Amino acid sequence: MDQRVLIVDCSIYPDIYRPAEHWRPLLGGVPSDAVHLPSGRAAPDLAAYTHVVLTGSEASIVRPEPWYEVEADLVRRAAGLGKAVLGSCFGHQMLALALSGPRHVRASATPELGWAAVDAVAPDPLLDGLPNPFHAFVAHFDEVSDPPAPWRVLARSSGCAVQVMRYGGASIWGVQAHPEIDPETGRALLAGLAEKAPDRAALVDRALAQEPRDDRVVAEMVRRFLLS
Repeated sequence: MDQRVLIVDCSIYPDIYRPAEHWRPLLGGVPSDAVHLPSGRAAPDLAAYTHVVLTGSEASIVRPEPWYEVEADLVRRAAGLGKAVLGSCFGHQMLALALSGPRHVRASATPELGWAAVDAVAPDPLLDGLPNPFHAFVAHFDEVSDPPAPWRVLARSSGCAVQVMRYGGASIWGVQAHPEIDPETGRALLAGLAEKAPDRAALVDRALAQEPRDDRVVAEMVRRFLLS
């Protein structure tokens, strides 16, 4: 079967965050389609797709919306069909919610905004040989908590115990960071967040004061994902 990627777009504010535009250039010419579930779109038949990317979102995984169950069902179907799945940020958390239940996601005690060092703690083809730690953009107020077997935690950061995880030996990975977002885009997203969520202004200001550091590991990660 020829490769084709389904991008599950979970964005809420397309004026500041258009995740399909971030992921498509990384696919190396592999064709893709995007579906925007928050607008009430139905999840497509997965028969035409070999790979699924679950994007980030400004929504909170611990504040359920009707479209969450649509996405969770899509995740469970993808896993049952043996599709390769990569979830970033909210998508990472959705993997835990869909495959292990709501008790394994929670509000972060230490939200991460800005750029973080991600330390690999277990070998895996997705990360092997990449800089360790690698630095990437992060922006999350929720997180995965104590993922049960068959999940394996592959990486962590100082503020987040589950930065990368894999579902047993399946080609299903979650990445809490946003490696797909470059520093310029990250700063623009932070500025947009400050406008949309003024109650987060102190955290955003602290993040904007950081010197961005990004090892741009995403192209290699996506290459490896597409080979899975």
